[in-house]
Amino acid sequence: MNIHQYYEVDIVNGPGTRCTLFVAGCEHQCPGCYNKSTWRLNSGVPFTIQMEERLLRDLRDTRIPRQGLSLSGGDPLHPANVPDVLRLVKRVRRECPDKDIWLWTGYSLDQLSAAQRQVVDEINVLVDGKFIQALKDPMLPWRGSSNQVIHYLR
Repeated sequence: MNIHQYYEVDIVNGPGTRCTLFVAGCEHQCPGCYNKSTWRLNSGVPFTIQMEERLLRDLRDTRIPRQGLSLSGGDPLHPANVPDVLRLVKRVRRECPDKDIWLWTGYSLDQLSAAQRQVVDEINVLVDGKFIQALKDPMLPWRGSSNQVIHYLR
C-alpha cells in the first residue's frame, strides 16, 4: 500500500485530536474530488513498517492525547489496500483499544465485498458514498456531499 500524507496531529478529519493517514488508490475518481493526486495506486510513497510503528507511537503519545485514527485517501477500501488496512486496523484495535477508528470510502456499505467488510468490522465509524459535486455542502460535518452517510458502528 502507498500513502500520500500522514498527519501525526490532526483536528480536521474526525472528532478530537487524531492521527490521519491518506492512502493512495481510488477507483471512484469523483468529479470535484479535492484529493485527485491520491487516485493512482502507485502514487505517493510505500507504507512501511517504520511508518506503522510511528503511527502507533503517536497514538500512544500522552503529551498530545489522540482520540483515534482517521483513514482517508484515495480510498482505504480500494481492493488493493484492503489487506494492509485490515492489518493496520486490527493492530490499532489490539494495541490502542481506547482509540476510535474512522474510515472514509467511496463505496456504499451495501457494495462492500467480504474482505472490505472485515475492515469495517474493526472500525468505529464509516463515512461512505461517492462525493457528488451537485450535492456538495461545506456545512456538513465529516463529509463533502449530502449523499454520504456517517455510520456509527460501535
